[in-house]
Amino acid sequence: MTDTNPESTAASTEPRLSNFLRDIIAEDVRTRKYGDATIQTRFPPEPNGYLHIGHAKAICIDFGLADEVGGKTNLRFDDTNPEKEEQEYVDSILADVRWLGFEWDRLCYASDYFGQLYEWAIQLIKGGKAYVDDLTADEIRQYRGTLTEPGKNSPYRDRSIEENLDLFTRMKAGEFPDGTRVLRAKIDMASPNVNMRDPVMYRILHATHHRTGDDWCIYPMYDYAHGQSDSIENVTHSMCTLEFTDHQPLYRWYIEQLGIFPSQQIEFDRLNITYTMLSKRKLLQLVRENRVSAWDDPRMPTLCGIRRRGFTPEALRAFVGQVGASRTNGSTDIEMLEYFQRDDLNHRARRAMAVLRPLKLVITNYPEGQEEFCEVQNNPEDQSAGTRQVPFGREIWIEQDDFREVPPPKYYRLSPGKEVRLRNAYFVTAQSVVKDAAGNVVEVHCTYDPASRGGNSPDGRKVKSTIHWVSCARALTAEVRLYDKLFSKPDPYDFPEGGDLFDNLNPNSLEVIAGAKLEPSLAEAKLDNHYQFERVGYFCLDQDSSETRKVFNRTLSLKDSWAKIEKNAGA
Repeated sequence: MTDTNPESTAASTEPRLSNFLRDIIAEDVRTRKYGDATIQTRFPPEPNGYLHIGHAKAICIDFGLADEVGGKTNLRFDDTNPEKEEQEYVDSILADVRWLGFEWDRLCYASDYFGQLYEWAIQLIKGGKAYVDDLTADEIRQYRGTLTEPGKNSPYRDRSIEENLDLFTRMKAGEFPDGTRVLRAKIDMASPNVNMRDPVMYRILHATHHRTGDDWCIYPMYDYAHGQSDSIENVTHSMCTLEFTDHQPLYRWYIEQLGIFPSQQIEFDRLNITYTMLSKRKLLQLVRENRVSAWDDPRMPTLCGIRRRGFTPEALRAFVGQVGASRTNGSTDIEMLEYFQRDDLNHRARRAMAVLRPLKLVITNYPEGQEEFCEVQNNPEDQSAGTRQVPFGREIWIEQDDFREVPPPKYYRLSPGKEVRLRNAYFVTAQSVVKDAAGNVVEVHCTYDPASRGGNSPDGRKVKSTIHWVSCARALTAEVRLYDKLFSKPDPYDFPEGGDLFDNLNPNSLEVIAGAKLEPSLAEAKLDNHYQFERVGYFCLDQDSSETRKVFNRTLSLKDSWAKIEKNAGA
């Protein structure tokens, strides 16, 4: 174990989690259930994959609730399955927890306790509470019974204590092949709770562990290691998701039989989000089948993926605070998450102009060779962000969608004879077009009103549309990646019989635009910067960028449907 800074860096001004867990902890503090002991929680990921947004809820609960009462939180890796665990995952989890804004009190590993867990297993054998079983895995399942029928005892259940000690010692020494023997707790094969029907404590597995190497060839099962690891660390409140509710009696049984520190397990609901799939196994399949580029693909719900897409830890913590915790599983609209992210970015993102699908606009009465600079606010929501100078000239880029040679009804943007405002610049009126051999408009010629500098007319005339632009002479050409939902259905698991989860993958989840034109200030963009491309959406620089090639990811569009949903719900 390594001691580190015990203080959390998460902002204390964020919304407080509204949930029953706070009430339980507050009552335990009031009644001094643990005497003078500090409230201790833990976040216990298995290092067999990358953390996803569902883990963010557990992290915020484990760290946040302990912080509120002056408690401490350990980060503990439950590394009891060497075949699936890697140092790569350990490193990513450390980075993700810190990115989310938290710092652990102690960094621990279940593998730190392998020796103690083994000694406790010996104690249970000597107390007649555990035995070595020679049944195969399939036979153990058959003997276990069903939810409606009791199990039956293994023929090896009544081995003597001496024989069990001998066999378990030899299991540890590596005398037996994988799968030939297990150590089981001796509880009750007729229990209505299947988890209490002589659960497996240890299995033989000749595999190299990422930390302990080849020191061990028997490894504890999760249900055996977890509660005792909590107890070793004096964890007072071991909070986990609802699928572990039926495991709680076993959690308590081990602690009671061993007479060790009485950690308590409390269950809460998982975070389920529409259009989002949070199965580690399925996420791994997405990566291995190259349906996404990697674990940090910005369409992935992994924390490294949403970080690369431009989501912020502040927005994620606010979202989790709003969701809260309960004793019933449900589903949360993804629009709610997007609402909190847009709200955060609206206050922090620097504004910039970017034309994704460029069309050249030539201002025929603007002096050739002249260039001027428009002073523009970096963020209207934050006066301290200052201003910048945006170059303007005779030729500028506008969006293709901002011009129609033959405008449809109620089209208020640029068309022949119609006047619009160029944001922070001038009023312009379209006059004529230039077309290519195929008849496509490639250039629009217009005139401008010099008296409308800054985007306001001295005679008070009104225009119905304001469009953004970028100077042709100074434009930065960049690649822009437009990300959308990875799945096309709110419930990715809703597919016809005989179908597959991946039938619901959204074929339009990524659009790559190679020749976008951006204002020159974006040449200085950094990986941790956030931008609102005006009238387009929120963006951030991608890690694929270089000095000569800039790549920007769309975090979110500007549309905010959840705000409307929330407003209508309260009406």
